[in-house]
Amino acid sequence: MTFFIHTEADLEKGINELVDADPRFVPVLAVAGRPPLRRREGSFAGLASIVISQQLSTASANAIWTRLSAAYDPLEPAAMLRARTQRLKRIGLSSAKIRTLKAIASAIKSGELDLGRLGTHDADDAHKILTSVHGIGPWTADIYLLVCLGHSDAWPAGDLALQEATRVAFALEQRPTARQMGPLADPWRPWRAVAARLLWTYYRAVKGREGAPIKAT
Repeated sequence: MTFFIHTEADLEKGINELVDADPRFVPVLAVAGRPPLRRREGSFAGLASIVISQQLSTASANAIWTRLSAAYDPLEPAAMLRARTQRLKRIGLSSAKIRTLKAIASAIKSGELDLGRLGTHDADDAHKILTSVHGIGPWTADIYLLVCLGHSDAWPAGDLALQEATRVAFALEQRPTARQMGPLADPWRPWRAVAARLLWTYYRAVKGREGAPIKAT
């Protein structure tokens, strides 16, 4: 069954279910406290904001996003397809990110990618649909499912902060790889996104810096 985290009540249910399934999260929750309800708009703009945030500091990503949003308001697929590459570069976008944003806009326009229907699929199938579009990698797909769609079972296995939080929380000898993070989280289905929220919050508590790639809104 597919669940979504849209409200504080949904998050509370997910936390309770996760702790019941794996009591090791009890001390994690005690240290981390209740995680924030991280949500962003589930649309082309929401997906674009995640693409922009890849491999950038929060400050740099926010600055580029502010300029892009001001230049193209509203930021929709048609506007991105019309946008000139040189103008997008002046805003601060790299060539690779420009290609990705235009590919996403084209896929939406052609009907290849229907963001509105992603919620009808389970997390793994939705992940495959997103990553079939040029430039959308596993991390981008998982963060979109978790933050924009609110999917309860999204699991950003390739996120370094999440990997490190998992290592510390469960006293693992080494930080798990993205491949290892998959089976490690299988017992937490269908609440892997809740586990991610808790572990990001735990990372912030024990490391003293933000772990989640997208701020709560």
